[in-house]
Amino acid sequence: MIEPVASGRRLIEEIEEAACPTPRLWWLGHCGFALKYKQAILYVDPLLTDAPGRMTRAPFRGGEVRHAGLVLCTHAHPSHLDPGTVAGILAASPKAKLVIPKSAAGHAHGLGISYDRMVTTNSDLRVEYLDDRIYAVPSAHEQLDWTPLGGYPYLGYLVRFGGWTIYHAGDCVPYEGLADRLRPYNVTVALVPINGRAPGRQGNFELHEAAQLAEDIAARWLAPMHYDMFPHSTADVNHFVEHMLGHRPAQRFKVFRCGEGWAIPEE
Repeated sequence: MIEPVASGRRLIEEIEEAACPTPRLWWLGHCGFALKYKQAILYVDPLLTDAPGRMTRAPFRGGEVRHAGLVLCTHAHPSHLDPGTVAGILAASPKAKLVIPKSAAGHAHGLGISYDRMVTTNSDLRVEYLDDRIYAVPSAHEQLDWTPLGGYPYLGYLVRFGGWTIYHAGDCVPYEGLADRLRPYNVTVALVPINGRAPGRQGNFELHEAAQLAEDIAARWLAPMHYDMFPHSTADVNHFVEHMLGHRPAQRFKVFRCGEGWAIPEE
């Protein structure tokens, strides 16, 4: 199992103490990120357990996180709404709230999370936290699977920190109209899953599709995710780098190592 470049109390303190005049991101493996801007600390799709098949060790446990303001989960699948991770963060961060698609509320409650710790959302709705805003757009798991009562069960989040917008796609395949939905938000950093589509696994973007989406929405930065869970995944990210350098030389990109923090450059 691959060890993160930073972990444990050292990494938690780094997140807590970092001065963030521009937004800073830490990759926690899989689709998990910690995001910080000024005093706001958000976690998106944190998976802080060593799940079967995971190639990179979780950098710390959810129960060690005492500083979370919001935990954003894009959908109810256990690698995105991990019971141990989310319950641990909410217990250790008593003021934190869980932001989830409204269709996932019953599932989260069944995991032991009380409704008063949840904020439910849906496409085109906005969640406000401190001076920041979180918008939602649909993500497609082959289809959008919208229902009148549940809305969209799979979401991507757009976190608006000052003049910067971070898009986290969750699990998603390209679909007609996605770029049109994202373009008005002037995405600064697009976090997109690149593990592709194969029989028996949840489909996601192929790496060239992720690069095309970044171009279509004029994202300043593209960062791949969801490539560290399976034995073939190292090749995926290496191919991503080769593709970007060979075919998309004008597109800036950032490849994270698990546990690594990165501040969005000022321009």
